[in-house]
Amino acid sequence: MPSTTRHNRRRDTPPPRTTNSETEVLRGFLDYLRTSIAAKVDGAPEPRVRTAAVPSGTNLLGLLNHLAFVERSMFLGDDVTNWKATFQAAPTDSVADVVARYRDTVERANKVLDRCTDLGAPVPRPQRDRPAPSVRWALTHMIEETGRHAGHADILRELIDGSTGR
Repeated sequence: MPSTTRHNRRRDTPPPRTTNSETEVLRGFLDYLRTSIAAKVDGAPEPRVRTAAVPSGTNLLGLLNHLAFVERSMFLGDDVTNWKATFQAAPTDSVADVVARYRDTVERANKVLDRCTDLGAPVPRPQRDRPAPSVRWALTHMIEETGRHAGHADILRELIDGSTGR
């Protein structure tokens, strides 16, 4: 078990304080979780960042890679045909590559969300033949998906080098 040193502790940040607007609450919590998981992966050491620490094969870098695919599917309309494969980053991808790609995807997704004023309306899709969930459902799903994987990432990062906190 790795020792936890003062160097490995991160300052824990509280959930966001937002206005009472449903949109701002949902987007505030999603952005909080997005920032948390990207920070959890950023700077994690190779090769342990891609080494499975549990029998399912889950690894820290793969979690963030997967979330980038989910964001692109949900908000940018990308078609993902093999979800299982999204849990593995390419061998040529560095930690910095995956983190940068995730942050870029989040930025692009937020530009789409900035244009969504009605939570009950469908998420805009480039291909109109694909059904789209409501913006409310998509935000709620992404909070659940990102939060679940952020919890996995907390445990995996601590196992890698003892780093804790959001």
